Parts: sequence; C-alpha cells; structure tokens
Amino acid sequence: MKSMSTAHAAVIRDVLAWLDRGERAWLCTIVDTWGSSPRPRGSWLAVSDTGNWSGSVSGGCLEEDLLRRTASSGPSQPVLVDYGITDGDRDQFRLPCGGHLRLLVEPLHDARARMHVSDLLRRLDDRTPVARRVNLQGDASLEVPASDTRSSVAFDGRQLIHSFQPECRLLLIGAGDVARHVAEFATAADFSVSLCEPREAFARGWGHRHIPLDRRLPDDLVNQSFHDAWCGVLALAHDPRVDDMGLLAALQSRAFYIGAMGSRRTSDARRERLASLGLDDAELSRLKAPIGANIPSKTPAEIAIAIVAELITERHHLRAAPPSL
Repeated sequence: MKSMSTAHAAVIRDVLAWLDRGERAWLCTIVDTWGSSPRPRGSWLAVSDTGNWSGSVSGGCLEEDLLRRTASSGPSQPVLVDYGITDGDRDQFRLPCGGHLRLLVEPLHDARARMHVSDLLRRLDDRTPVARRVNLQGDASLEVPASDTRSSVAFDGRQLIHSFQPECRLLLIGAGDVARHVAEFATAADFSVSLCEPREAFARGWGHRHIPLDRRLPDDLVNQSFHDAWCGVLALAHDPRVDDMGLLAALQSRAFYIGAMGSRRTSDARRERLASLGLDDAELSRLKAPIGANIPSKTPAEIAIAIVAELITERHHLRAAPPSL
C-alpha cells in the first residue's frame, strides 16, 4: 500500500537518488538551538553539488547560504556551522531575535555513504526504530536506539546521535470532504496518510488522485498495516457498516490514536454497538468520539483542523514518551 512520505524519509530518499546519479551530497542537521528557532533540533536540509535541495532548517534564509557554501566549497569531513551568534548574523539571515542555530554539515559522497543512506531508508520504510551515530571524523553508523530516549537528538560537541521512531501513519476510513481536508492538513503536518474506501460509489467518485486510496476492507487494512503504536485510525465514513469494522480492529490494536466522526448521540450509539461486538470498557475508553479538538467546528475544513490539532497533540505525547517495542 503506497502512502505519502514524511519529512525525514522524503529527504533521505532524495539523497539516495542523487547519489545513484553520481552527484555528491551534504546532509545538514540542526544539532542545537538557543532562543527562538525556525525549526526544531533534528531538522534536515540536504543539498547536492548540482544545486538540488530537500528539507528545511529555516524559513529560507539559511538554505540559500548553505546551498552557496556547498556549491563553492562543500566540506569533505563533517563540520559545525553556527548561525545567529552575532548581530551581523541575525541581520543577514533574519534569524529571530536572540536565536542561534548550530548545524552539522555532513558529506555523503562515496559508496560507503550510499550504503549507509540506503540502509537508513530501508529501516525507515520498514518502520524500525533506528539511531544514526555520526562523529566529526566522518564515521557514521546505525544502531537500535535506547528504549528510554526521550529526545530525538543528542550532541556533545563531538558526536551526534539522532534517533528516529517510525513515522506516524494514518488510515482514514471513508472518502469525503472531511477526509480530503484531513489528508491535506495531516500531510502538511508530516503524517503519512492513506485512505480506505471499500464502497464502489464513493471510490469511483473520488477525484483527488494525489491522495492514495485503497479499496480493501478497513479491518483487513488495520490488521495488516495500521496496528502498531505509531498508527492512527480515523472513522470518517458516517456509515456503521464501514466505520465499525475498522474501529473494532483498531481498538484491539496498539494504535496511538483512534477517532470517529459524529455527534455525541451518534458516538454513544456507536459505543453500544462496539460493546455488543465484544469490546470491553478499557478498549472503548480509547475511542475519541466525537473526534477532534473541542473547537466550534462546522464546515469540513474546520472539522479537519480540529482533528489534525488533536492528532498533533497525541503525537507530541507519543514522541515524548516512546512506547516499548
């Protein structure tokens, strides 16, 4: 099942494509920030010697400088680059007042680097927790991250350990305007999104080809691909024949977020149906219904904003305390 790529996987996939074409590449990682920062630690910008780029470490001001640096004199060993230390830096690059970024700029040029990048992409695609260990001598390796790691980035001035949890993957059940807006907003917020629609009429009329659509039954999809602790399942069909199948499977899985669209009366009736199918109180308590943050949302776009806001909150809690595997 094809789903939309999230930021880190998309960047490393672009790097691999450049290396396969014989281009040289540099990976820029934010390893420390002080004061205001346009991007968090662990953000990536990758650039190639032909001027290609992927990812972001600022609102645009630093990207131009990094592209110029690598095009003219890209380092052959990892180096640290600081921005925003002096008033001149802040004026030139328009960093927020008091802001300071430190980047590790890492060359990825040879066959060993390609193997490292390919292995990292495979682990990200396989949804395997992984950490990159990179030192200033140019040694890079992959390892299993510590189970109690709460921050994705640790840098001691000599060595970077960048830990990745699997991407947060969403299954939207039911094609419609709410699903379209949720898919677009959630993708912009760096979720991987897929749409399930087994009903012929709704699937045939779905006109948004950039959003992946799968015709299989929702419980099959949950059991096959959306059951781990980094998955969310959203019932948006407004059809119990479709929604309840997916919810029944999701509520017995480790999914971090399970929600269903509908009024409070509809939600109460849904809980009664699911209880009659064998779910206990602990399983039913995981269902977020009505779905979304409690804001006065009425239109499909507003409902989608409320849903994605709640998803972002739940993902923050998930990343702050990684589940045991």
